[in-house]
Amino acid sequence: MSDQEAGLRARLVQAGIDLLTEEGVQALSLREIARRAGVSHGAPRRYFPTHLSLLSAIARQGFDDLGDAVAEHLDDQSANPRAQLLSLGRGYLDFALTHRGMYELMFRHDLLESNQLGLRDTSLPLFRVLVALVARAQPRSEVPPPVVAGALWSNLHGIAQLWRWGSLQLATGADEVEPLLRAALDAHLGPEGR
Repeated sequence: MSDQEAGLRARLVQAGIDLLTEEGVQALSLREIARRAGVSHGAPRRYFPTHLSLLSAIARQGFDDLGDAVAEHLDDQSANPRAQLLSLGRGYLDFALTHRGMYELMFRHDLLESNQLGLRDTSLPLFRVLVALVARAQPRSEVPPPVVAGALWSNLHGIAQLWRWGSLQLATGADEVEPLLRAALDAHLGPEGR
């Protein structure tokens, strides 16, 4: 791929990210992405054979950004695994709540070509980090670490979604997600110091 082609491909992805940020998943049409990128409405098809492949490229950037955010929260390798899980949870929830459109797209596998553009290569490593931390936090658990990690991830995802919709604030009276995050860790790992 030439530099010009790579540049146009990147411009289309960035136009999609900008549109997603401003208007949400429902606005991600090929025509509007092309218009924002300053190209003809047929141009995206030269670089992305399907609409789903362009959406997948946009989501891949979201997973890369989430991976970077998680890595920032896990800088302190000397921290105990539970503290690292708490930090990872904060990073995950912060990303979900500040990048709402991107977060929604990233987990809409009905809109993505999950086997294309390395989506598995970007999402599964993040899950493996979670599994490794759970295994360190619960070395003697009878429940396999991937199962605990999957339940914890589901809980974090649910907190993010329900918080975005205002449901958790209404139901719990909470004005921040931190107590919910701590309760999720306690529910999946047992109370701290146990």
